Amino acid sequence: METATKTKITIEATVKAPVEKVWKIWTSPADIVKWSTPSPDWHTPRAEHDLQAGGKFNYRMEAKDGSFGFDFGGVFDVIKENELIEYTIGDGRKVVINFNSNGKETHIVQTFEAESQNPIEMQRAGWQAILDSFKNYTENN
Repeated sequence: METATKTKITIEATVKAPVEKVWKIWTSPADIVKWSTPSPDWHTPRAEHDLQAGGKFNYRMEAKDGSFGFDFGGVFDVIKENELIEYTIGDGRKVVINFNSNGKETHIVQTFEAESQNPIEMQRAGWQAILDSFKNYTENN
């Protein structure tokens, strides 16, 4: 059986905050529900996870008008505090997030395997919008 190579998409952001703050906000369910959104008409009403290798996560994402929603979940593969998170989404796609500390700033590099339902640029834009929302929330809280 042949396995198709999945397209990998990389997004990045530099957050004006030390890595310890960035990590705390990235991994805290109480914060995730406040920043995990690609646009103002979406929200994440629920975020639950067991932040350890083999631990599961589930984040509920919904349009605020109730017209659409989905569960974004999977299993954490690698957790290195203040450095790295790797996880596998429920559909088998892999995600790698690197947190690179530079004193008062943290550069986040997130690479994910694209799904085949939506155009690559649409996926990149959506994930980048969520990362930008994280950056804005972190720098202002």
